[in-house]
Amino acid sequence: MRTTILTIVFLLLCLPAGAAPTLQVYFVDVEGGQATLFVSPSGQSMLVDAGWPEGGRDAERIVAAARLAGVKQIDYLVVTHYHLDHVGGVPQLAARIPIRTFVDHGTSFETGPQADQLVAAYARVRDKAQHLVVKPGDRIPIRGVVVRVLTAAGDEISQPLPGAGAPNPLCAGVRRRPDDPSENARSIGLLITYGKFRMIDLGDLTWNKELGLACPDNKVGTIEVYLSTHHGADLSGAPPLVQGLHPLVAIMDNGAHKGGSAEAWQTVRTSPGLEDIWQLHYAIDAGQAHNAPEPFLANLQEHCQGNWIKLAARADGQFSVTNGRNGKSKNYQPAAR
Repeated sequence: MRTTILTIVFLLLCLPAGAAPTLQVYFVDVEGGQATLFVSPSGQSMLVDAGWPEGGRDAERIVAAARLAGVKQIDYLVVTHYHLDHVGGVPQLAARIPIRTFVDHGTSFETGPQADQLVAAYARVRDKAQHLVVKPGDRIPIRGVVVRVLTAAGDEISQPLPGAGAPNPLCAGVRRRPDDPSENARSIGLLITYGKFRMIDLGDLTWNKELGLACPDNKVGTIEVYLSTHHGADLSGAPPLVQGLHPLVAIMDNGAHKGGSAEAWQTVRTSPGLEDIWQLHYAIDAGQAHNAPEPFLANLQEHCQGNWIKLAARADGQFSVTNGRNGKSKNYQPAAR
């Protein structure tokens, strides 16, 4: 025991001056789907979704990001819901890198030939590994960070998180929309916490389910980074949730013609305290007025190289965001809460 303690002390003393463990997040460009790779300070990895099938294009991009992060396996693959742009790339990815544990919300809420084939292809891979079905309130046990499940299978957390629960004045006058029967509304939504740093990823959760987290009381509280729900589509992005979270930075995982709607972009842009929006693509259909400045765009053209965006967060809440296309990087200080 004494030898072990002395070894740990020696290793800590040998760390470079000023070095601090970080949570790394790679937002992989999968052309309007999702593939977000988290690498905990412990070295464990969690990938949220795997993009489209597309001949293995997205699987190759995810593996390339994993190599950059020094990751040789995916410890947890979270499938937020069963749509082609989120789960379609799983078989191709599993053929390229080991996946230890699959996390999903259980049975699909959509049926029919295409939906059934999609889930069956995923299940054939999933059933060769460990499998977790999660519900709101659960945690995904990746060491070094806290990953809370906020939504799953159409349900949301019943009680506010610690420190949250204040009445949300932004709910006044906001109307519900027709209920969404699709898998989008069943998305697994996550809150990732590393010390004072907090980031939210709600998959493709739609309007009414977002309101379930935000109204009449804000069940989540405030965050540092908001991954735009549903790629910035106007089916999502309810202002009481987005603006109630008070993010410092938003990351939009849109495609050239998918997501990145002017309505959702404007909701994010006018969120109190927001400093910047970073986008995986220039949203062609939204126009220049509803896109971030060029340095904050990872891919400018419709036919692109699949450039990524990277985030590195420290336990004290400080974080940086870097554009893989041009090397643009910016540091952010946590706001006083």
